[in-house]
Amino acid sequence: MTTRGKQTVRDLRRGSRSTLLRRLYFEGPLSRQELGTATGLSAGSISNVTGELLADGLIEECGSVDSDGGRPRILLRVVPDRAHLVGVDIGETQVRVGLFDLARTELAASDHPLDETGHDVGHVVDLITTGLTEVLARTGITAEEVLGVGVGVPGIVEQGAGPDAGDTAVVHGQTFDWNAVPLGRLLRARTPLPLFVDNGAKTLGQAEMWFGAGQGARNAVVALFGSGVGACVIADGARFRGATSSAGEWGHTKVHVGGRRCRCGSRGCLEAYVGAEALVERWADAPPGASEKAGLAALLAAAEAGRPGAVALLDEAAELLGAGIADLINLFNPERIVIGGWAGLMLGPRLLPAVRDAATAYALAFPRAQTTITLSRLGPDAVTLGAATLPLTHFLESGGELPRHATRAAG
Repeated sequence: MTTRGKQTVRDLRRGSRSTLLRRLYFEGPLSRQELGTATGLSAGSISNVTGELLADGLIEECGSVDSDGGRPRILLRVVPDRAHLVGVDIGETQVRVGLFDLARTELAASDHPLDETGHDVGHVVDLITTGLTEVLARTGITAEEVLGVGVGVPGIVEQGAGPDAGDTAVVHGQTFDWNAVPLGRLLRARTPLPLFVDNGAKTLGQAEMWFGAGQGARNAVVALFGSGVGACVIADGARFRGATSSAGEWGHTKVHVGGRRCRCGSRGCLEAYVGAEALVERWADAPPGASEKAGLAALLAAAEAGRPGAVALLDEAAELLGAGIADLINLFNPERIVIGGWAGLMLGPRLLPAVRDAATAYALAFPRAQTTITLSRLGPDAVTLGAATLPLTHFLESGGELPRHATRAAG
């Protein structure tokens, strides 16, 4: 096999397939001529690679457009139901499993609240396995039609490289007592599907940058507000991970030295003041026994009704959140900050103006003037979609490579 530098002909072919597949996925439908202009590939390469992708059933012709004086140009697009993706959100109060097609349409979802055992590892793995079985059964889609299972988890995720990296994923979740939990190995024992595991805030960040309020930005921060607080930092178009993949633990930056005890064991963390769990705990009139979502909804309703305690609590939360966002602006100089997560979207319409004002008061003036602060457009369950982007990323980067279990079935 001939080589060019360190790349083999196979590498170059896969790179060309990936380039065209990504263009069609994010910008399609496109004609072959438009693909050539957008990618810089030769007409011959475009013809060969699109022919391969058509033969593999990954793309399809979907109409035509008139050209200047010539034959109509045939449009191409990725086939939406050629393969499917599973996203899993291991949340603070439930495990959610969603099944998507390549057009990101959610075909089925399974929600299972955590019981009194909380984040007991065996219990969580059982819920993921049950949810996966349920969404496949409801749709009639077989495991051979699934590209992989992406899992978004609170905590720091350690993993190796390569297509089997998810099998070795180890999770450090200090707030719920996961100390080097071999989640990848435990899930591998329960499913033959390819596994991909990452921090939930980082998966949300990927979804927002590709499909949501982060589109078009090269430097951004996507903040996740649920029971706790996390963030995904995007630097020059790529997720910033840090030395051990723990970058973005924004909820554990300090807003009050010696302040409230946080779930992580430290004191004065941002999460201990503005996370949903903390807000409900701090509200003296919280409905006894209510879930976090019900408690936060009641807090918001009380503030809307003008009850002083609720108003004061949310006003303080907005100021602390704005100060925390000012820190992000001063540290990372993002052009956009996106606030997401179920709690962020529930409180956002009320708090966003005050959050922006506080960020302006606490941030350096020049970088603040370059930064927009906005709400997520992907809804409260976006971590599930974000998790599904993990197998989607591998699919696009590999040029449409199908996993081994699907290849065997097709053969």
